[in-house]
This record gives sequence, structure tokens and C-alpha cells, in this order.
Amino acid sequence: MERRSFLTKAAAGTAAGVIAAPAVAQALPTIQWRLASSFPKNLDTIYGAAERFARRVSALTNGKFNIRVFAAGEIVPALQVLDAVQNGTVEMGHTASYYYVGKDPTFAFDCAVPFGLTSRQQTAWFERGGGREATRAFFREYGVLNYMGGNTGTQMGGWYRKEIKSVQDLKGLKMRIAGIAGRVMERMGAVPQQLGGSDIYPALEKGTIDAAEWVGPYDDEKIGLYKVAPFYYSPGWWETGPQLSFYIGIKAWEKLPKQYQAAIEAASYEAHVGMQADYDFLNPGALARLMKNGAKVRYFSREIMDAGFKAAHAIYEEEAAKNPRFRKIYEPWKRFRQEQNTWASVAEASVSNFMIASTRKR
Repeated sequence: MERRSFLTKAAAGTAAGVIAAPAVAQALPTIQWRLASSFPKNLDTIYGAAERFARRVSALTNGKFNIRVFAAGEIVPALQVLDAVQNGTVEMGHTASYYYVGKDPTFAFDCAVPFGLTSRQQTAWFERGGGREATRAFFREYGVLNYMGGNTGTQMGGWYRKEIKSVQDLKGLKMRIAGIAGRVMERMGAVPQQLGGSDIYPALEKGTIDAAEWVGPYDDEKIGLYKVAPFYYSPGWWETGPQLSFYIGIKAWEKLPKQYQAAIEAASYEAHVGMQADYDFLNPGALARLMKNGAKVRYFSREIMDAGFKAAHAIYEEEAAKNPRFRKIYEPWKRFRQEQNTWASVAEASVSNFMIASTRKR
């Protein structure tokens, strides 16, 4: 009897919950937001992360909160997404923070700095190492709230019309490269150019630039850079784990019901994890196809790597000395990076190097 009574009460409680849930959903407002992306639609990995995010938000709110995604140029140009969020033109954006280092180099920490953190380290820093608190305090000054929105993993070092064997070969090289990496390349003699994704191919084809870095094999194949610059360099030491982010205007955020805010947080996590999985799955096949079609894979020399490392850290120290916002994030970030690299050298790097050597086709 007691068991039957318990089951009857449990069933009644479950039914009440099922009935109540739609009532709660109906009580919540129907909201339409716009999200401006910095990326073109043909980049299904990066642009697609925003679409994945929007679908999940809608699903988690029973279709009451819908976010429409707009590709680069449809509302604002690729490199003006943050400004659009800040001034309220759109409620949200999906972009790379290092596009905005012209405002303040501190922006780069929410994405990537040369010789910075790997994808996993970046996520660990943001989630557990103080990165969320540090970057949100900074973004709040711009009226923006930031959420993780994907990571590509370590990128390639770009496409070049000619081989780059030494630092001397960088002298006068006009290269599409974003963020603090542009300043590093400039110190090494190159001439940095900042272009949105859709502008890279025509600039390289016309000779407006001599080289361009973009993402990695899968995305690079899509925009056809191998057709106009055959030498494909590795690694992209300026983007060892670049994080994309969702930016939300704080005023718009504060108007949302708590349930909708929770949906945004959950959907951003899914989009973040999904992007890295996409790249890890798709890049190997794309690299094989690129090489079959004539791409010549090369590796930056130790001379170039050492020069880049030296120039990058000189810039960091100079910036920290004059920019308190930069210094506030940089100093604890630097300690976190050292601890992470020490740990990585103990276990993961050792087994990875062994496995790569042991499973390489002979």
C-alpha cells in the first residue's frame, strides 16, 4: 500500500510539472535579437558556431527567445562587430577580440596573443584561472558582456608567394595578420595589413598583399588561398589557441529573464566545444587535399621563431609598463601560462611527441 501510494503521488507530481512547464514558458516574453558575425557564411565552422548557438537558445526557451544571425557585412563590416554591440545597433556579436587591439591591446587576451595559450589552456584560464573575471571587468568598461564562443586550436602560419627561410625574408613583406601579431611582424620587418575574411583572397590574388594568415586547412581551403600563394607555413605561433567570443550589450542582457540568460550561457558552452571538435575532425582531410592540389607545407625556422618570441615579449613588457589595464591581466596570465607549460611538458607533450613519431607513415 505504501509503495502504491508513493507511486501515485510521484506520478501526480510529475504530471503537475509537465502541465506547469508550458504555463511558465507562456508567461515569458517573446524576444527577437540580432547577432552580427565577423565571418562569412561559407565558413561553416566559425560562422556556424553562431547559428548553432542561436538554435540552442531557441530550443531551450521553447521558441520564445530567437536570435537571428547576420554574416559579416550584412549589418556592419567584419571588423566593426564590437562597436555595433557597444552602441546598441545589435544586441549581440560573434567575433575575435584581437580585431580591436587598436582600441586597447588588452582586448587580445580574450582571443589570442603570440606565443600564448593553447585551446585547452585558454579554456582553463577563462573557466578556472581568473580569465573570466579579468576580461569581464575589462569589457564592462565598454558596456559589453563576454561569453566563450569557440576555439580553432593552433592555427597555421599562413600562405606565402615565396619561401620564408629567415627573418631577412620578412623585410617589406605585406601580410594580412591581425592583432598584436601584426605589431610583432612589424618589428620583424613585415608590413601588417588587417583585412576581414572575405577580403583576403582578392587582396592576395591582386598582389595587394604578399602573404596572408587565416585559420587552418579546412577554412583556408574554402577561400582558395592555395591557388594564389603556394607556400603554407606552420605553426601559427601568434594563434596557439584563439578563442572566439559572443559579445552582448549589457543593457540588453539586463532586460532578459533569468531563464533566457541561463539559455545563453548553456548554448555558448555547446558552441564553444562544438567548434573545436569540428576543426579537429575536419582539418586532417583538408590538409591532405591541399597538399594534393599543390600546397607546399613548410615550417618556420628556429631563427624566425626565436625572433618572434623575443619581439612579442618585448611588446608585452612595454605595454604593461604604460597600460594598467593590460598589466592587470598580463601579470597573472603570464604566471598561469608558465604553470600550464611546465605541467604540459611532464606528461602530455611527452606522449604526444612519442605518438606522432611512432604512428607517422614510413
